[in-house]
Amino acid sequence: MKVVLFGATGMIGQGVLRECLLDPEVTSVLAVGRASTGRRHEKLREIRHGDFTDFTAIADEFAGRDACFFCLGVSSVGMSEAEYRRVTYDFTVAAARTFAEQSPGAVFVYVSGQGTDSAGRSMWARVKGETENALLGLPLRAFLLRPGYIQPTHGARSKTTLYRLAYAVIGPFFPVLSRVFPRQVTTTDRLGRAMISIARNGSPKRVLETADINAL
Repeated sequence: MKVVLFGATGMIGQGVLRECLLDPEVTSVLAVGRASTGRRHEKLREIRHGDFTDFTAIADEFAGRDACFFCLGVSSVGMSEAEYRRVTYDFTVAAARTFAEQSPGAVFVYVSGQGTDSAGRSMWARVKGETENALLGLPLRAFLLRPGYIQPTHGARSKTTLYRLAYAVIGPFFPVLSRVFPRQVTTTDRLGRAMISIARNGSPKRVLETADINAL
């Protein structure tokens, strides 16, 4: 299975990359980003790309791929709707459209978020909802993951200092949280394995909540 991965330097992407490199059925991973992952592995190849609204220059690299795992994202805190839309909607849809042109019918897994709703009151929920709708309209087998709380595992780290501190505090209590709120919390490695499972076997649901992710 040949995979394209966006957002490999972020916390979720780090976890997904780890699981891809560990899985024997994933034969190659093409990581597309603005910065290097710093990883070296025989299955991993990286492309540095600057303009995430236009992938024309590297479109050929998406041909013949089985799946695209889109883990790129930012927090909406402190951002205007226009800024957040550019990263969340414009970047995602540009990548998906190019991927669909080069590998029509392939799997596209998008990390959305719990509470996403194109008609919701929250700005981030609306923008993510519109992004989901756009993906479902493309000639791809799009699957939308809506995780709640995500605990980083196996060395995955958030780029945001405040988040890293929060994860460090919550980490020792995560086993308890998992038992008390099993339908609300997951981990970076579970997300990665769920994506690989979807790419391999599909899923009866196109929109997967935390419980669905953990079940996979």
